[in-house]
Amino acid sequence: MISRSEILETNQMIEKENLDVRTITMGISLLDCIDADRTTLCTKIRDKILGLAGNLVNTGDEIGREYGIPVVNKRISVTPIGIIGAAACRSEEDFVEIAKELDRAAKDVGVNFLGGYSAVVAKGMTSADALLMRSIPEALSNTERVCSSVNVGSTRTGINMDAVRLMGQVIRQTAEKTADADSIGCAKLVVFCNAPDDNPFMAGAFHGVTEADAVINVGVSGPGVVKKALESVRGESFEVLCETIKKTAFKITRVGQLVAKRASEMLGVPFGIVDLSLAPTPAVGDSVAEILQEIGLEYPGAPGTTAALALLNDQVKKGGVMASSYVGGLSGAFIPVSEDQGMIDAVNAGCLTLEKLEAMTCVCSVGLDMIAIPGDTSAATLSGIIADEMAIGMVNQKTTAVRLIPVIGKGVGEQAEFGGLLGYAPIMPVNPFGCDAFVNRTGRIPAPIHSFKN
Repeated sequence: MISRSEILETNQMIEKENLDVRTITMGISLLDCIDADRTTLCTKIRDKILGLAGNLVNTGDEIGREYGIPVVNKRISVTPIGIIGAAACRSEEDFVEIAKELDRAAKDVGVNFLGGYSAVVAKGMTSADALLMRSIPEALSNTERVCSSVNVGSTRTGINMDAVRLMGQVIRQTAEKTADADSIGCAKLVVFCNAPDDNPFMAGAFHGVTEADAVINVGVSGPGVVKKALESVRGESFEVLCETIKKTAFKITRVGQLVAKRASEMLGVPFGIVDLSLAPTPAVGDSVAEILQEIGLEYPGAPGTTAALALLNDQVKKGGVMASSYVGGLSGAFIPVSEDQGMIDAVNAGCLTLEKLEAMTCVCSVGLDMIAIPGDTSAATLSGIIADEMAIGMVNQKTTAVRLIPVIGKGVGEQAEFGGLLGYAPIMPVNPFGCDAFVNRTGRIPAPIHSFKN
């Protein structure tokens, strides 16, 4: 039973501290849509998405009105299209047509993003996977709501460096094809190590092959709530600090659990997981960077930043796990630059660099996220940055990701404008020294010794 004081406290979080349900994401399996004829495949995909998700947006809006909790985004994730399109697609153009069909379906049901234009190639690529990956620039430049992700490594299999090399080229080409909009296509493309099957957040969401036919996953976020709670314990011990974060995360996750169960009931689709990730927005007071400052840093990037972020991430996870039996996805703290005003301020102050962000990814939920870099950054350098981040995930048995945006025509000191939840970003400098000979080696980096656990 939720007490009256908890209800009042939740209302305070919503009205004054930017608490919201960031997304209700319906995961849909397309395995039963597979067909050797591309036209038939597209028809099956469309029919299944419209049949299952036709009421998703209305349901999210109704829950928002019923509980007074803002449900900001309604989204769909599907089985990786590299698998679904393998029987029907003989060219990059075939995969692009599927992307366009997914985009039309997303528009028809009213969701803001659809994830799953994806390939899982941690150990090797099929010919279909390679075609899909090469089609990504064309697909993302010709669609509005489709998001793409590629998993190129895992702790169990190592890092597929052939895929890493290809993804450096793909990111570069995607940037060029969307150069007229500050290369925004790259904001819809994520490269993963150890990608989870049940992540509700874009752009990295896809519906894993081990999942049910359809599930409801909810992502709830409240960096403003955590910051407000920490203001009341300023100067207290680490024990008090940790307990405050953990208790706040518990309360936030309970809100997500409530919404997830209600959405599951109304849509007749099983509840999957709640993902408690402190995901910032450009809104004032909705910043992970400001939490780090409240913990005691002048700016994110200052000495102590990695330790403070490790503390924050761990307590968020501990509080979330206590609040729900089914916590999944990523669950922790996101550190995107463009979506967090505090991170932008830290970059502009000269405190936060790409190298420090990489160090921070060792202890946070994802990785190098929404970082704008000079438009003349080479494909090989992009691949080198990806390889570094994949190694962090592989060795530390955690999810890591890269969402870099080489902004064509812009350099350090300039700014990229993305709009909406994606915000804006200062162009950050990249190490100018080359790694071509390294990334041009073929094959894969073997899994670490601690991967052998059978």
